[in-house]
Amino acid sequence: MAAATRAIASQGLGAPTAVIAKEAGVSNGSLFVYFDTKAALLNELYVALKTEMATTSLVGLPSGGEPREQMLHVWTQWMRWAMASPEKRRALAQLLVSDDITAASHQAVNTAFGAMADLLERSRANGPMQDAPLSFVLTLTNAIAETTIDTVIREPADAETLTRVAFDAVWRIIAGI
Repeated sequence: MAAATRAIASQGLGAPTAVIAKEAGVSNGSLFVYFDTKAALLNELYVALKTEMATTSLVGLPSGGEPREQMLHVWTQWMRWAMASPEKRRALAQLLVSDDITAASHQAVNTAFGAMADLLERSRANGPMQDAPLSFVLTLTNAIAETTIDTVIREPADAETLTRVAFDAVWRIIAGI
């Protein structure tokens, strides 16, 4: 999985399985012992990376806290994961637009993001996004997060300020506060 992450991050979804196998230190044929197809590898990698991102974002979540405090924690952890894992982030960005990612893989990710989705629902309950489809709110939030991460990569000295400003914007969009 690490080899696939590196190959996809550097070469995109068109990275040949031979490159992935070589990076992993196995023969190309051996790769297909573990994955029936390249699409199966991409799906497994997608689920693994998204699950890791969700799990990392929830580590240390203050239980029983106010939704804003909890959302800020998740946001901050998400930013930290992305900054600490640039190859994973680049590979995941490629996988997010892949037609090979199946409905089953998306469903597995939705399950991993269940606690985050519940928190987002509580956060937007009385806000301007309360009637918008959850998928739209998640896509909008993700777009702001990606923009923030890209900017922080270019301007690391301002990382803390930019992360906080972006969160405040997301919170106003979601909760209206």
